[in-house]
Amino acid sequence: MLAVFFTLSSCLNDLDTRPIWEEENDAENVFSNELGEYTSFIAKIYAGLAISGNKGGDDQADVEGVDGGSQASFLRGLWNLQELPSDLAHCVWVDVGIEDFNYMTWAIGNPFIKGFYYRLFYQIGVANEFLRETTEGKLSDRGVSDADQAIIKEYRAEARFLRALAYYHLLDMFRNVPFITEESAVGAIKPPQTNGVDLFNYIEEELLECSEDMLDPFVGYNATHYGRAHKAAAWTLLSRLYLNAEVYTGQERYTDCITYSKKVLGVSGYALEENYKNLFVADNDQSKEIIFPIRYEGNQTQTWGGMTFLICSTVPPAMKDEIYAKDAWNGNRAKYGLVKLFNKEANASNDTRSKMLHPEHAENEQIIDPSKFTDGVPVVKFVNLKKDGTPVTEANREVYTDFPYFRLGEVYLNLAEAVLKNGQGATKQEALAKVNELRARAYDKNTGYQITEKDLTLDFILDERAREFFFEAHRRTDLIRHNKLTTGTYLWDWKGGVAGGKAVDDKFNIYPLPADDTGVNTGLEQNPGY
Repeated sequence: MLAVFFTLSSCLNDLDTRPIWEEENDAENVFSNELGEYTSFIAKIYAGLAISGNKGGDDQADVEGVDGGSQASFLRGLWNLQELPSDLAHCVWVDVGIEDFNYMTWAIGNPFIKGFYYRLFYQIGVANEFLRETTEGKLSDRGVSDADQAIIKEYRAEARFLRALAYYHLLDMFRNVPFITEESAVGAIKPPQTNGVDLFNYIEEELLECSEDMLDPFVGYNATHYGRAHKAAAWTLLSRLYLNAEVYTGQERYTDCITYSKKVLGVSGYALEENYKNLFVADNDQSKEIIFPIRYEGNQTQTWGGMTFLICSTVPPAMKDEIYAKDAWNGNRAKYGLVKLFNKEANASNDTRSKMLHPEHAENEQIIDPSKFTDGVPVVKFVNLKKDGTPVTEANREVYTDFPYFRLGEVYLNLAEAVLKNGQGATKQEALAKVNELRARAYDKNTGYQITEKDLTLDFILDERAREFFFEAHRRTDLIRHNKLTTGTYLWDWKGGVAGGKAVDDKFNIYPLPADDTGVNTGLEQNPGY
């Protein structure tokens, strides 16, 4: 079974947070003709999505110069950069750089931006090295059997997918970034800079090509392959990429979004989770809705980032037993903007998703004082309990809840939005049916809350995406796509650093390249406005 907690190759213990292209190539000391060595190496790439180092608790961190658990964690970094500069989440911690997200005032020295940027390039670098060392020629020279080469061919496709995934986040967050592949010279410290259009085209081509050699889609837990990316994961990333194409390139690709959404919908066996809350529990590996998880396995994936962060950070100590994780950190709260989005619905209290908000534990539902731990609404969405409410047996409460990075609900709403933006290949009636499936699930199978075709507007879709995906690291990208992140047309508490909210500079639609990188690679052009 390939999982994120497999034994790691020894050559990776000394990879640090410097740009990965500075590392020495010692792969010949790692690879021979044994399949297990290649399995361990590809597992390291998967592991970088879940944990931040090579030992428990983010020890022997992959990235130096920032804190591994908080700043160089893929999932924690993604969440901070996607949710905190939005209408949904606020953090009261005083870590340097956190207030920058709350108020949308970040600059080139923000350590969380730097940590996430280098995490993504670390992922790319390890994938590049794997691809360099697994060509047919090198495998044959080492005496790898034909049967093992066939398996490694699947691994190569997955490495390309995982590299494309990292580049997707660089495109979405930073747009114009250094560009390296397995063809780049090892040791080069000044890789060339690409632009958003060229990077989009590269990601698209990689996903189209690598998906041909990826595993066929499987549904739910698979004892042999669970946690590995398969064809439907690549198609879902293409659906997401095409939905945002107009932002990234200036050219809309909504018909392509529909095409790849329907490829996912055509996979036999996928189905919405019957109860919404069961998507976010410790045995969610059984779900037929999750297309690609970031996998957590208790003591084998110990981290202060990842799902430990998502579960522990959103509740006060009084709610510790409701999450059954290591502790209740009382840091992240829902802004009143999320409460208002639920309250737009006539019977918001009947929406099972809204029951994950706990205003009874808030002194003020609004963020009156941004430094107060009791302002804002606690959220219990992810829990380290099984769907039947029983706890995981480990006494230390390490997390077993997988993160549903891609799930069927996203594909439903991607298709619906693409239809509303005049994409071809699906009707408005098909889009409406998918939206109403989600709403029936949200209202506990009560079809009395269905919407009509007249109700199905782009504003409704944006609101429904917030209600469906809150705290799942989608919101910044969604707001940008609807031109509402920086503009004055949509305000929320403390946007721009003022209580009532204000418009901010459009430069905040993308993040700056870290000063560390522009200092080393003087050929890089900083993003406009920074």
